[in-house]
Amino acid sequence: MGRDNEQRVIKSGLLAARSRRGSAVFLVGEGGIGKSRLAAAAADAAYGSNMRLMRGRSSTTGPLVPYRPLTEAVLSLLRAGDPVDIDALGPYRPVLGRLVPDLRPASTEHGDASLVILAEAVLRLMALAGGETGCLLTLEDLHDADPETLGVTEYLVDNMSDLPALLLGTLRRDPCPALDLVRSMAQRGHCVLLELDRLDRSQVHQMIASYLAARPQDVPDAATDLVWAGSTGNPFLVEDLLTGMCDTDVLVETSTGWRICTDALANRPDTFVRSVRRRIEQLSERARELIMAGALLGCRFPLTVAQAVTGMPDRELLTHLQGPLAAQLVVADEQMPDWYRFQHPLMQEALTSLLEPTERARLARRTADAVTEVHPGLPGEWCQVSATLRLAAGEFLTAGRLFAEAGRRCLAEGAAGSAVALLERAWELLTDDDPGSRADALESLIHALAEAGRIDRALAFVEAVEQVSGVLDHRRLARLHTRLAWAAMLAGQSAEGLARVRAARALLGPDPLPADVVTVDVVAAHLELDLPGTDRLDRVEAMTRQAAAVAEEVPLPVVACQAWQLLAALVRQRDPDDATACLERSRAIAAEHDLPIWDIHALVRLGNDDALRGANTDRLEQARVQATRIGAVTARYQAEASIALQAILRHEFDRAEALIDEVWTATSRLRLLETAEYVQLLRAVLHAHRGRRKDMDAALDELAGVHGDQSRNRPRIHGLARAFCALLEENRPRAVEEMSRALSAADRNPTTFLLFGRNGLHLLLMALHTRPREAGSVEQVPLSAFGWDRQFALFARAVRAGQAGDVQRACAAVDEAVRVGEPYPMGRHLGLRLCAEAALADGWGDPVDWLRTAEEHFHRTDVPAVAGACRTLLRAAGVRVPQRRVGTHQVPGALRAAGVTVREFEVLQLLVERLSNREIAGRLHLSPRTVERHISNLMIKTGLPNRLALGEFVARGYQD
Repeated sequence: MGRDNEQRVIKSGLLAARSRRGSAVFLVGEGGIGKSRLAAAAADAAYGSNMRLMRGRSSTTGPLVPYRPLTEAVLSLLRAGDPVDIDALGPYRPVLGRLVPDLRPASTEHGDASLVILAEAVLRLMALAGGETGCLLTLEDLHDADPETLGVTEYLVDNMSDLPALLLGTLRRDPCPALDLVRSMAQRGHCVLLELDRLDRSQVHQMIASYLAARPQDVPDAATDLVWAGSTGNPFLVEDLLTGMCDTDVLVETSTGWRICTDALANRPDTFVRSVRRRIEQLSERARELIMAGALLGCRFPLTVAQAVTGMPDRELLTHLQGPLAAQLVVADEQMPDWYRFQHPLMQEALTSLLEPTERARLARRTADAVTEVHPGLPGEWCQVSATLRLAAGEFLTAGRLFAEAGRRCLAEGAAGSAVALLERAWELLTDDDPGSRADALESLIHALAEAGRIDRALAFVEAVEQVSGVLDHRRLARLHTRLAWAAMLAGQSAEGLARVRAARALLGPDPLPADVVTVDVVAAHLELDLPGTDRLDRVEAMTRQAAAVAEEVPLPVVACQAWQLLAALVRQRDPDDATACLERSRAIAAEHDLPIWDIHALVRLGNDDALRGANTDRLEQARVQATRIGAVTARYQAEASIALQAILRHEFDRAEALIDEVWTATSRLRLLETAEYVQLLRAVLHAHRGRRKDMDAALDELAGVHGDQSRNRPRIHGLARAFCALLEENRPRAVEEMSRALSAADRNPTTFLLFGRNGLHLLLMALHTRPREAGSVEQVPLSAFGWDRQFALFARAVRAGQAGDVQRACAAVDEAVRVGEPYPMGRHLGLRLCAEAALADGWGDPVDWLRTAEEHFHRTDVPAVAGACRTLLRAAGVRVPQRRVGTHQVPGALRAAGVTVREFEVLQLLVERLSNREIAGRLHLSPRTVERHISNLMIKTGLPNRLALGEFVARGYQD
C-alpha cells in the first residue's frame, strides 16, 4: 500500500539483473514500515520470472553472530529444488565452507581467512546462481548485521555491476554502522537507497479497506481516525491495531456495513506495547515464561532451549505455542525446523521492554543455564548467546570470560571485526579481580585489531599493557608486546615494531624460555627484512634458522612452518638444495600436524624451485590444484603468478598474458596487494620480452602509481625487464647500463629476488664488452642452478674460451647452453645471436648456422631489430641472405632456409594447377619472363628437375 515507486525501482532492478546488469537496492525505514513486505513482493516477482532466490536475515540471537544472513542465504539456495553446481566455483567452493561447513573438504580448514576472499566467493556464487535467468539476494535486518556481513555486502555492491543479480537489503533508520555504509554507497552511486515513509491518512484508510475486504467508502471515518491515531501511519501497527479491534469487537461488521462499537471502545489498545502487554497477560504463567524466555533469546528461539527453561514436556510445550493466544505472538519458523519466531521484531522488543529488572535477571539466568544444559561447551554462536544472557543476569565476570571466548572463536574463523567488538566488551567487563582473563582478552584484542586493519587502535593499547603490568608475569607481558610488534609490522611501522620487540626481550630477561624466544624471533625476522643494509639478510637468516629449530622442539608447528619457509627464501640463491630441504621440512611438519594451508604454501615454493631449475611447472600446477581443492585462494594466485613468469621465459606469451590478466583482476579486487603488485611487474616483463618498450614503460608507470616506491623491485625492473628489452632493440650500451643499475640496486639493498641477471645475462654482457684481463674470467663465478641464468652464463664461458683460443671448450659451452636453454626459445636465440658475433670476431665455432637459426626465430616472432642484426652479421660473413618481405612467415621453414622468396612461393603454389607461364603471370600481375625466372630459381633451390615435379611437390604438402 502506497509503495508504487519502490516497487517500480525493484522491478526495474530485477529486469536489469536478467540482462546481466547487476545492482543493489536498500530499503530503509522504522520497524513495521513495510520493508519485509516489499522484500517478499520482490521475491514473488523474481520467482515468477524463474530467477534464483537467496534470502538471509541478520542474527536472531544478538548483533554479532558472524555471517548469519549470508549463511542463511547460501543454505536457502542449496535447499532449493533446482540447486546450483557448487563445484563450478573451483577454488571458491571450499571458501564457502566458512558459511556452510558441509562445503569444506574433509579434515581441512578453510584455506584463507580474508573476508574479501569470502566476499568474492559469495559474488561468484551469485553469478553462478543467476546464470541466464538472474538471481535475487535478499539480506534483511542489516541493522543487526555483524561487521563481516557488512564488509561482504559492501564488496558485493561494489562489484556486481556485470552480474545477473539484484541485491535487496533492508534495515532500520536508527543510527548504526549499516546505515552509515548504505548512505556512503548511495552517495558513491553504487546503490539505490529507498527511504520508506509512513502512510498518510488516505493510505491508512485504503489499507483498512483492504484488510477488511471492504470498499473504501464502507469504512467508517471513526475507524480510520482511531487507527490513524494509534499507528500514525506505520503499516505494521495499522494491521496490529486492526487485529486487536476486530478481536475485541471494537470494529464489527453489521448488515449495513462496518462500524465502531462504542461499548467496547473503552478497552481499545491505545499503543502497540499496551497491545502486546494485553496479549501476554492473557497467557498462563507457564506459557508467559516460555514466551518471555524466547524473547530474551531473540527474534527466533529453539524449542530445545525453551523446553529446558520451562521443564515442559513436548505435548504441553507445543500446546502452549500453538494456542490461539500465543499464535498472535509467535509462529513456527519455516526456515529452521524446531525453531519458533515472533510475528515481528517489534513484538520481541516490546516483550523484553515489559520485563522488570529483577524478573529480567532471574529469567536470563535460567535461560543461560538452559543453554549450557542443551549445548555443553557452548559451541558456535551459543557462547555469545550465553554471554549476553549472563550479562543480563548481572554476572559480569562470567559474561566477560564468555565474550572473550566468543571473540577468540570469531578471530579463529577470520571474523576479525566481530572479534574486536566481542573482545572490547570482554575487556570492559573483566576487572583486575581476574587479571589472567583480562590479559588473555587484551592479547586477543590486539591480534584482532591487527587482523581487522585497525593498526592505530591496536598500537594505542600500549598504555593498556602498562596498566596490567603490575598484575601480570613478565612472560604474559612479553607476549602482549610481541602482538603489538606484529601489528606494527603489518602497518609498515618497522621502528615501532622493533621497539616492541626490544620491550618483549627485556621482559623475558637473560634466560627466556625457548617458546617465548621463538615467538619474538619470528616477528623480529619479518621486521628486519624491511630494514636497509647490506648485512641484514645474514642476521635474519641466523635468527630464522634458530627459530625453526627451536619451534620444532617446543613444539610450535605453525611457527616452525613459517620459519622454514622464510629460511628457504633467504638461502635459495646461495644454496638451492638447502632451500629445497627447508621447504620439504616445512611440508613434513605441516603433514604431521594437519596444517594443509602451510603444506600448500610450501608446495608453491617447491614448485618455484623446480621451475627455476629447469622450467618444470608440474609442482606449481599440483599446488594450484590442491589450493583450489581446499580453497586456498591466495596460494592459488601465487602459484599462477609463478606459472605466468615461467610462461614468459618459455616464450608462451599468450598464456602468460591470460594468466596475468586473470590474476591481476582477481587480486586487485580482493586487495591482495602483494600478489597484484607482482603480476603487474610481470606484465612489464612480458612487454619487455616482446620488445615493446612503450607498453613496458606504461606498465612500470602504472606499477609505481598504484603500488608506490619500487626500490625492492629495482633489480628485476632494470635486469629482467629493461636490460632485456634493450637487447631486443639492439641497444647494447643501454642494456649494459640497465644491468649495472640492477646490480647496484641489489648491492644497496640485498634481496631474495632471483633472475635479475647477476649470475646470467650480466656475465654474458661482461664477456662481450670486456677482455679477460680487464674483468677476470667469468668461470670464477659458479654456474647458476637456475636454467634461465645458467644458459647465459654458459654462453659467457663460450665467449671467454673463444677469446682465449680454446675452440673445443668454447663450442662445448655453446652446445651445453643450447641444451640448458631448450625451454627458453627467446633467451636461447638471443644468446646464440650474441655469441655468434663474438665467434665471428675471434674465428671459432659455427656462427653462420647460429645466426641463421637466430634470424629465423626473431623474424618469425616479430623482433625486427635482432633479426636485422643477424642478417647484417651474415652478410658481413660473406653469406647470401634471403630478402625478407611481407608474407615471409607464410613460406614453410624448409623453403625459407633454402632461400625461397615470397614471390617464388606464390608462383610455386600456382604450379599445382598446371597453369602456363602466361596464366601465372596474369594471376600475379607479372611478366611471363619473370615467371620463367622464378620457376628456374625454384628448381635450383629445391633440386627438382622440372615444373611438373614442382607441382607434385606442392601437392604433397612441400614434403620431399
